[in-house]
Amino acid sequence: MTTFRRDIQIVMLTMVAVVLFAGAALCPASAQTRYESVYNGHRIIYPGSSIPWPGRPHTNYFFVDSDQPAPQPPPGDETPGSLACVYHLVTGPTGCPIATSTTVPSGGIGAIAIVDAGYYPTAQSDLNAFDSYFGIPATTVTQVWPVGSPRPPVYTDWEVEEALDIEWAHAMAPQAKLFLVVSALCQTQQCATDPSWQAVQLAGSLVAQNGGGVVSMSFADAEIPQELGFDQYFTSPGVVYFAAAGDGGLGVSAYPAASPNVVAVGGTYFNRDQNGDFTYEQYYTGGGGGDISPYESRPSYQNLVANIVGNYRGYPDVASDFCCSAIYLNGGWTSVGGTSWSSPTFAGIVNAAGSRQQSSLAQLTTMYSELLSPKYHADFNDITLGDPRCKVGWDLCTGLGSPKTYAGK
Repeated sequence: MTTFRRDIQIVMLTMVAVVLFAGAALCPASAQTRYESVYNGHRIIYPGSSIPWPGRPHTNYFFVDSDQPAPQPPPGDETPGSLACVYHLVTGPTGCPIATSTTVPSGGIGAIAIVDAGYYPTAQSDLNAFDSYFGIPATTVTQVWPVGSPRPPVYTDWEVEEALDIEWAHAMAPQAKLFLVVSALCQTQQCATDPSWQAVQLAGSLVAQNGGGVVSMSFADAEIPQELGFDQYFTSPGVVYFAAAGDGGLGVSAYPAASPNVVAVGGTYFNRDQNGDFTYEQYYTGGGGGDISPYESRPSYQNLVANIVGNYRGYPDVASDFCCSAIYLNGGWTSVGGTSWSSPTFAGIVNAAGSRQQSSLAQLTTMYSELLSPKYHADFNDITLGDPRCKVGWDLCTGLGSPKTYAGK
């Protein structure tokens, strides 16, 4: 599995580099073409929605082996119980093997809102099936879109994103109210509001009106100077915003993750031995990392890491496992990976921690203050393996690291 996942990162880095360097020549039609490769006997498929092109925010997931549904979760995929066991959110068996780690989180407060593109017709039935299979308390997912806008059309690739987002956010915080806020995709390269900031604002309002909580955004686009005017959309009182840091590796920019008003979530992966027991977590060269923004000034909570980021915002802030997870969609199970998994997972963990921070700034200040505390290594898994740039403490690989217990979140 380790070799397989390393190969994934090589493919991902190559794909992103090709697309970004050729970005100016891409058109909507070519951007919809899927990118596929075979490594170590595994078929890796990047949907059109995850291939970046200028002006169109993209998803941050990929399929593993097949994009066709299977009757059971693919073997070897992490489950809500196995991930919660590894991160010490629940008490599980030694080694947290996937097959026997069946205890799932039980917390959650206020609300979680997911922002995505496109109407998701089977959102409730898919979530019901996912919850039933893993023993997660059922809930109602309320799907809405901005007032005055028609119901968005269905986008097949984004349905996968939506299933991943709502299923895993709910799995980590099953007692929180769940909203899926959707918008239409813009079809021109001039768009900088796609998914629309109106949808983001609606998500923040819904969470605030329902006792506070979190908003998760798994989409991303390359940074642009105009983003400084978009940061205002992540400031609803009582709401903490999360975003995927992208799957392109270090030095590949991603917005809204770059916003200082957002908790940027990078990616790691779990190593398991031949018995299926978890052994260690690491970063990897070529995927799941972040960047130093050329536009966003260093926020106050990053003064502690000014020697790394200089005068600008560095990200990600934290990280979570990004390959591979099981999701349920339209009558079957699929294996996916990407920071599109990391963001809703970490958002759900923070929600279940119950700290009720009043803003992303407050949340980030709390988490970064751990660097000065002896509790840091008790509350975060400091990821130092996988790339020479992964150092002790905060770094551009995984930020503060991945969650260890609910403390400090």
